[in-house]
Amino acid sequence: MPSIQILTSDDKKISIKLKGISLHYANALRRICLNGVPIFAIDTVDVIENSSVIPDEGIAHTLGMIPLKTELNGFDESNSRVILVLDSEAAENTKIVTSAELESKDQVVKPISKQIPIVHLAPGQRIKLEAYARLGRGTEHAKWNSANISVLTNTDKEDERILTVETTGSLEPRQIILAGIEELSKRLEEFKEILVNLK
Repeated sequence: MPSIQILTSDDKKISIKLKGISLHYANALRRICLNGVPIFAIDTVDVIENSSVIPDEGIAHTLGMIPLKTELNGFDESNSRVILVLDSEAAENTKIVTSAELESKDQVVKPISKQIPIVHLAPGQRIKLEAYARLGRGTEHAKWNSANISVLTNTDKEDERILTVETTGSLEPRQIILAGIEELSKRLEEFKEILVNLK
């Protein structure tokens, strides 16, 4: 009888024991947990003003790699956008602009930390931009990976494996596992339909 048991769980990492589940399914779940669960990431950036030494593309890349808190309920994957704005200026002293100054127009979708550095500004320099985040998957780009680590290890018992998932911070580890199982189930149903139609 297949079973799933939580071994350890905190806000960063979860380890679950998979029993009676084939290696193919367990490995498919591992891959989906890594890059198949949709999360928000900044995808396009409109730079209004940038007098820093970092080019617009460099700032856009940095913004894209900032993990954003994600809630999967209530968002449509094909049509979801959240706007984040940044307007920062260094007056008399050099300043490090951090994710604390990146203001989201959404209550949930915002940087997971306020301490992520974005750009250094020298006195008199300014950065002003609008960033657009959307739901995506890590199969498209690593910035949409829901997990940093997704590892499958064998135990000394037959037909038993341990799946360990460490979140990027966008989703809780437990949410990644649940969404991963749902996604795997959906893909298997779609595959079954294709096979039925082939007959």
